[in-house]
Amino acid sequence: MAEEKRRFDVSLVTPDGPAFEGEAEMIIVPGAAGEIGVLARHAPLIATLKAGSTRVYLDRDSEDVREYATGPGFFKVEQDRAIALVDDAVLANEIDDARAQAQLDEAQRELERVERGESSADRWQLEQRVKHAENQLSVSGRT
Repeated sequence: MAEEKRRFDVSLVTPDGPAFEGEAEMIIVPGAAGEIGVLARHAPLIATLKAGSTRVYLDRDSEDVREYATGPGFFKVEQDRAIALVDDAVLANEIDDARAQAQLDEAQRELERVERGESSADRWQLEQRVKHAENQLSVSGRT
């Protein structure tokens, strides 16, 4: 008799709303200390996330996977529910490499102007824009 696939509720949420909500067989998130993989009936867990690749496995046998370039955030597993709260999530196949590269170049130029004292832009926000663009390029395979 074939083993029934166990699924659980998964939510990937950004400040703009949910990027993914539904049932999955597994989720892998970029934990601050390394990747965290979760299946149904996982023990309760709370973790911090770094920017990276979040993969939601809808069906592991057919390799039906949704991959996202996600920003930093938090991850919680409780009963049969996993919630990733992240500052951004972009589907990997929707990443516009040229746009991400342009955003990276622009943020790096502005950061250089700040360092030379030619701009009063917020350094932290510029650094976050750099990280966001680098993360998208990394997940799309360009870096």
